[in-house]
Amino acid sequence: MTYPHVFQPVRIGPMRLRNRVMVPPHGSAIGDLWGTEEQAARHIAYWRERARDGASWFDGVRGRVLNPVVPGFEPHGYGAETRGNYRSPNYVERVQELVSVLHREGAVVTSQLTVIGGVPQAPSARTSSPMHTSRPHVMRRDEIKGYVEEYRYSASRARQAGLDGIELHLNHDDMLEWFLSPYTNDRDDEYGGSLENRARFAVEALTAVREEIGDGMALGVRFNLREEMPGGYDADDGLVIARYLESTGLIDFLHTVIGSPWGDPSYIQPQFYRSAEWADLAGRVRAAVALPIVYTGRVNSVAVAEEVLAAGHADVVGMARAYIAEPRLLTKAREGRADESRPCVGGNDCISRAYVERLPFGCAVNPHSSHEVEGPWGRASRPRSLLVVGGGPAGMELAGLAAESGHAVELWEAADELGGQLRIAAKAPSYEQYARYLAWQAGRLDRAGVKVRLGHRATAADVTAVGADIVAVATGATAYRPPIDGIGGPNVADGREILTGAATPGERVLVIAQDDHLPPLSLADHLSERGHQVTLVYGTAQPGQLLGRYILGGILARLHKRGVAFRQLEEVVAIHPDGVRVRNVYSLATEDLRGFDTIALSCGGDSDAALFGELRELPPGRLPELHVLGDAYAPRRLVNATRQAYALARLLAE
Repeated sequence: MTYPHVFQPVRIGPMRLRNRVMVPPHGSAIGDLWGTEEQAARHIAYWRERARDGASWFDGVRGRVLNPVVPGFEPHGYGAETRGNYRSPNYVERVQELVSVLHREGAVVTSQLTVIGGVPQAPSARTSSPMHTSRPHVMRRDEIKGYVEEYRYSASRARQAGLDGIELHLNHDDMLEWFLSPYTNDRDDEYGGSLENRARFAVEALTAVREEIGDGMALGVRFNLREEMPGGYDADDGLVIARYLESTGLIDFLHTVIGSPWGDPSYIQPQFYRSAEWADLAGRVRAAVALPIVYTGRVNSVAVAEEVLAAGHADVVGMARAYIAEPRLLTKAREGRADESRPCVGGNDCISRAYVERLPFGCAVNPHSSHEVEGPWGRASRPRSLLVVGGGPAGMELAGLAAESGHAVELWEAADELGGQLRIAAKAPSYEQYARYLAWQAGRLDRAGVKVRLGHRATAADVTAVGADIVAVATGATAYRPPIDGIGGPNVADGREILTGAATPGERVLVIAQDDHLPPLSLADHLSERGHQVTLVYGTAQPGQLLGRYILGGILARLHKRGVAFRQLEEVVAIHPDGVRVRNVYSLATEDLRGFDTIALSCGGDSDAALFGELRELPPGRLPELHVLGDAYAPRRLVNATRQAYALARLLAE
């Protein structure tokens, strides 16, 4: 496949782009550009790798504007900052360093101007979301004027740092979106009412920025094509807003996006949506204005980018998570090797780990991501033979990494296919990208020269007979069956059996959900899509409590639309022929739920570490080196498996 539209140069204001690919912001989770020298080096190395691949435009400099609050007030939540990046003492120095690196690679660099999350400033007392109930501070005119001057100051700092452009953030719950929206702005002064009034704050900010930067830098606006809340503006209103912003003569481009920070969809759309699902809305805007249009939203491959551009929906496409997953995205497409690109699965661990779980940045499919500062994946100092037992995500990743570092690797898998539990999960709705990922892994192992043996359940004798220098056990997990009275009854089926077709559920299904991530919700998705009446019972206060706000809304909306029922804070303590007994986790009060044909278990797994235990008991010297990883150590999810494989592979390469 060729990509004539993707690789066509274009001009956006004063910026000359070598192709049509923009990389939107996401680097703050990888390393703080204004933090320690080590953090800044990690941040810059990440972007440099993508610029070397050929991405043309990096909109990646975090752009928090000063958030003035009264002394002692403490904003809270993601984005709850007061000083802002532009006020950092080393702002100019560090951004200049990043810009010079990316310019040498042939890219342009821009920054956003944002006031987002926990502000608490707002146009009026109405909040944007039922998910957050903290009351706002309604802004006075003098505070608005002060903010306009702060936008001006921030633009001056961006100009001093050598940036190529600025993007004003008018979306995703930014303070300026709240002013623009009829849902959150009910002011009765010159900043409320008509579109002209609601857009006044944004236009004043744009005017100040343009006065500061002149014509030598690009200036654009990122805005929502529509708002999701009833009472907000719709797609037709979005066209009117686009025309009005163009009419000011202040901007060089419009960056069109979709979604809220929490809803259906979120602005970082997960796997539940089609690729580029909203590109046609961007196309309507492009037909209505003369400005260049950028579209961002589930553009998860170069092929999808080409489709969006070829259809005339946009002039430039934004690709963030696809570039996290595959840093050589454009190179492989240009060379006719797009099938060798790691596919982004859309699970949003890259976002949730940093901003929800407060864990180090990690991509589920590419454990190299964020390690660019350490240089290319190297060769092992002492190549050896490695036997990996278990062909699930952890075993496959370890085998691939070890072979790529020069070890002679053999991989055994008991099933007739690679993939482990992920292969079963990929049978659920919206898991198509996971199936693509497993296919990519299989191809990668073949290219790396890994010897794969399928349909072989290893014994300790088998393992020792091979004589490998290193043995890694990644035998996964077995389904956990909680100790509940009646769990052995004929009306009980494990979720994995349902997904594979080994069990046929009745019409009315109750799912016992003892998993804090997607599996119970995905099982309910599978069942409800096939017409079953589904009830989920959770012992926790909410379903999927390890799912971040950017992914939870999408699956809950799907299930609610199909009538799936939820019960929280209840533990199933007994299973009856036609239902269950639940017990409130706090009051301990019990209740019988009747009228169900099937009780489905989605309760996670227990480590299948029997082989590892046997191997550990062998006499000294029988196995030179033994490791365990993945679910065989402790059942978790894909990102944990691949990160463990990466850590072990680095150790083996020393």
